[in-house]
Amino acid sequence: MINITHIKQAQERIRGMVHRTPLIGSKTFSHICKNKIFLKPENFQKTGAFKIRGALNVVLSLEPPKGKRGIITASSGNHGQAVALAGAISGYPATVVMPKNASAAKVDAVQGYGAEIIFHGTSSMERIDRAEEVCREKGLTFIHPFNDPLVMAGQGTIGLEILEDMPQVEQVLVPIGGGGLISGIAVAIKETRPDIKIIGVEPEQSNSMYLSIRSGQRRELQNIVSIADGLKTTIPGTNTFPLVRKYVHDILLVSEEEIRAAMMLLLERCKLLVEPSGAVTVAALLAHKVAPMGRKTVAVLSGGNIALRDLASFISENP
Repeated sequence: MINITHIKQAQERIRGMVHRTPLIGSKTFSHICKNKIFLKPENFQKTGAFKIRGALNVVLSLEPPKGKRGIITASSGNHGQAVALAGAISGYPATVVMPKNASAAKVDAVQGYGAEIIFHGTSSMERIDRAEEVCREKGLTFIHPFNDPLVMAGQGTIGLEILEDMPQVEQVLVPIGGGGLISGIAVAIKETRPDIKIIGVEPEQSNSMYLSIRSGQRRELQNIVSIADGLKTTIPGTNTFPLVRKYVHDILLVSEEEIRAAMMLLLERCKLLVEPSGAVTVAALLAHKVAPMGRKTVAVLSGGNIALRDLASFISENP
């Protein structure tokens, strides 16, 4: 289990190597949602998503001889980009196992940072299993996309920034995939300010954490289909699940149509390009799934990596 000390250590370790993203107030969303809405745009982050925080925290913690043997991960794209960049910064060779149907934009970005790509399967567990297999064969260091305590602590630095920039925040909405982001943010915030509500958001068609919390044990999904590719996790992590159970107030579900609508409104009104996985928090707000009580609310936008072809398709489909 991680605690607030681990997250503060991560903040010091990665300081100056990642962007400190701002909080952006939105009168439009505040009016629609009847809460005081502020956006935390991690689409402004290096690699276009929050993942560099956790990846760098792991890579900078490695002893150089171990790192130079190589690092490997499994990712649909954003975590892969982060590990590739962290490897490039540290001089460690990086390999990323990606799904066969990975976004072209994310594949190009991973290659652009100098990592080797292995395409395997379509589910998160398939690529994680393959990455662990290659890790054993070649003596590499495996960096789990969400279930590594150092990864979770790195993602938790977002929570520290929110508290520093808005001490009066009352609730924070966070996307959920495997749970690394929300568990890190929840620890950072709840161990500092227990009164603040942490609310997770998942796609209706990729809701393994929602089902797991309600059943009291980790539940595995099969054949996930969602435009939110970064949240298509078949089963929550063994490290993330207990922290979500302990600290997260509620988990909301959003439809594919609600995610698309949120993406379009973010682009039109806020001039923010946010990928489907990053837009789920705003989708929950716009669909009035958060009580309209005038609360100071932060919605974490986890990333903005989307292929122009996919964006054009979403725009044409949006009524």
